[in-house]
Amino acid sequence: MNLKNARILVTGADGFIGSHLTEYLLKKGHSVRAFTFYNSFNSWGWLDELPERLLSRLEVHSGDVRDAQNVAEAVRGCDVVFHLAALISIPYSYRAAESFVETNVMGTLNVLEAARHAKIAKLVHTSTSEVYGSARFVPITEEHPLNAQSPYAASKIGADQMALSYHRTFGLPVAILRPFNTYGPRQSSRAVIPTVITQIASGKKEIRLGSEHPTRDFSFVLDTVRAFIAVAESEEATGQVLNGGSGFEISIGETARLIAQVMGKKLRIATQKERIRPAESEVERLWADTGRLRDVTAWEPKYGGKKGFEKGLLETVRWFTQKENLKKYKPDLFNI
Repeated sequence: MNLKNARILVTGADGFIGSHLTEYLLKKGHSVRAFTFYNSFNSWGWLDELPERLLSRLEVHSGDVRDAQNVAEAVRGCDVVFHLAALISIPYSYRAAESFVETNVMGTLNVLEAARHAKIAKLVHTSTSEVYGSARFVPITEEHPLNAQSPYAASKIGADQMALSYHRTFGLPVAILRPFNTYGPRQSSRAVIPTVITQIASGKKEIRLGSEHPTRDFSFVLDTVRAFIAVAESEEATGQVLNGGSGFEISIGETARLIAQVMGKKLRIATQKERIRPAESEVERLWADTGRLRDVTAWEPKYGGKKGFEKGLLETVRWFTQKENLKKYKPDLFNI
């Protein structure tokens, strides 16, 4: 479908990927309603950082995806829904599993029900590579077995299956985008790349990490945003799960050293026990096969492979090392 004249809702618009998606859509001239998490500070999260010329065109609906009535109000009048609202921290899911079920599973159910009754034209639901667990084969296709190694991953599997069930049962035009490890400006320091950058930028001579050996397929946030839009526009993507990634696998330790190289700094790494996942919870290897996404859309990563990763890291470092951005982070704390 063509998004040109569509009214678009982005849930989780105040977050890392959601704010980038919202910004991209606004720059393209789309009509966007942003669903943000209600708070008494009247904060719209990362949307507060957008230029006034974009914010003046944005409709903001604050609420909570756990509230079915509120979600229905947000969806009403929209043609397309990008559902990104979720709790995503793996370490926090060890402490607050019930919150993850309520937000990620029940919240998704509320979005699906609202979308069904509003007869929306397309719903793109956000999954995660964590649903695969440690790779049994690489690159990982969408047929790879699902293996929840954390409460977070389990909640996302539940949400994914609920979304697929609404397509099969009610004919809801749902597509699932499964991004691998997205990174870029605005990302929380609970993720490894901001953790490394902020520690180095704050003058640390020795940075603290968890396990160095697991590998990841890092996807720059603008590639992920473009994937969302490509999936929304593709009729063939409806009813499918589609991996999004860069096609490049690199270990956490190598990533940290590459960041130090980009920043022109020497690096010493110290293992911090609290940053290490329980042994059976650690996902050892992730590497995306994006063939299906390429086949059903015109999407190609612009930051693919090692050269693309270096380019994305440079853009990310530039953003994080600006004083006004760095001061938003607490490099001394382990952010779960």
